[in-house]
Amino acid sequence: MALQRYHLEKKNESWRLRKAGSNRAVVKADTKGLAILEMQGYMQTHEGSVRIHKANGRIQEERTYRRR
Repeated sequence: MALQRYHLEKKNESWRLRKAGSNRAVVKADTKGLAILEMQGYMQTHEGSVRIHKANGRIQEERTYRRR
């Protein structure tokens, strides 16, 4: 089974984590650092691959989270 893909990206003045293909944010934060912390907490109970974007939209890194 393929992993769910997520994107952590800046939208307007906040950062959000969303599932690929969806516009609904599962995590929102005012800063990228806080968004990454919230993302890590969310991904403790979810399995998937997260593409972390820079403010300009380019992909900075990708992290994979598997269930323990």
